[in-house]
Amino acid sequence: MAKFFRAAVLGPPGSGKGTICKRIAHSFGLQYLSSGHFLREGIAADTEAGVLAKSYIERGMLVPDQVMTRLMLPKLEQLRNHSWLLDGFPRTLAQAQALNNLYQMDLVINLNIPYETLKERLSDRWIHPASGRVYNMGFNPPQVQGKDDVTGEPLIQHDDDKPEALMARLRHYKEVAKPVIDLY
Repeated sequence: MAKFFRAAVLGPPGSGKGTICKRIAHSFGLQYLSSGHFLREGIAADTEAGVLAKSYIERGMLVPDQVMTRLMLPKLEQLRNHSWLLDGFPRTLAQAQALNNLYQMDLVINLNIPYETLKERLSDRWIHPASGRVYNMGFNPPQVQGKDDVTGEPLIQHDDDKPEALMARLRHYKEVAKPVIDLY
């Protein structure tokens, strides 16, 4: 039986997880699996987990562990005969334990980025909500200010990417990520 490679990249918001994961996955022929993509897909398809996730997101709340695992684990089961790299999952100890019940991770990379860098990146970050494409006004701006390069639709800046919300967001990330980092 072939050995499949299972890995995840952890890091705070704005650390570049998505960019790094895409590059690693492409370079090594891994399936790139983004929790954000699966969230958007589940919401668009009106799946039970997607509807639940949407109800939390619309209220500005984090999607609970049981909803995230209901969304992610079936996708991972479908890809059991593939090597993959996770972006944005697991975020909490409960998610990591649920993942570990299915798979042994071969590698977990933790991105440690200085606060000032995160603050700068997030305050300049704009997102295309439907696709999750991310733009940074400092180093990866859209071709047309405020518009997605692919669809031309408006970009948004999440309230929690604004400097006034950033400190609380990073503090929360540290609290939930430490046990996950310790586990791996």
